[in-house]
Amino acid sequence: MTVVIPPPRPAAGLIPVRRLTRIEEGERLGALLWRAGAGWRMVSSAVLGGGIEERAWVLNAQVSHGYRRTDPARHLAELAAAVGAQGPGVGLMTAADVALYGTARDSGAEAVVTAGLGVRGWAASPAEAVPVPVAPGTVNIIAALPVALSDAALVNAVSTVTEAKVQALLDAGYDCSGTPTDAVCVAARSPCPGDEVQVFAGPRSLWGARLARAVYSAVRAAAADA
Repeated sequence: MTVVIPPPRPAAGLIPVRRLTRIEEGERLGALLWRAGAGWRMVSSAVLGGGIEERAWVLNAQVSHGYRRTDPARHLAELAAAVGAQGPGVGLMTAADVALYGTARDSGAEAVVTAGLGVRGWAASPAEAVPVPVAPGTVNIIAALPVALSDAALVNAVSTVTEAKVQALLDAGYDCSGTPTDAVCVAARSPCPGDEVQVFAGPRSLWGARLARAVYSAVRAAAADA
């Protein structure tokens, strides 16, 4: 596997992602890497580093449309190690072109989104679950807040992000609530002694509202290029 690092976009804000490319089985594939460093608690549905834990990086890796590996967590860990991401982190994957990511900020909240919408539908579907992994298309959302959140507020933030995603997709003209493989990662600052820990992150709370607006705008931007 050969890793090629193209010129980065200007880094600013909470999530200064770095664009990476690699050659895998003869195909040129991209990735976005956020080296968050210490001091972040993340909640994620990702196959690598999911749950609520301290995490130091987030990797959103592009894979081929015919992806057939059955060990995605191991694959993501290998990709992270290849680019020097150290310590515990979060790994997401998508078949979408990650270079076409959308990003948005709102009063301190920030979101970075990649959107592959070729395989989409409604969450409440009469169809039964398929017995094999669904090919990755995927809306992947990485969001960050510059404040500390309780565990409950982190879970609340995932709900807020999901609501904002669906609203953005509908407003962009898509007849769906997402894809079968959508994933999310929300990062908040680890609390220090004396810090106020936010206990709400719903869409009408101060930080939840900012989070929702940032995610909405980033999804709209990514969906425009999907």
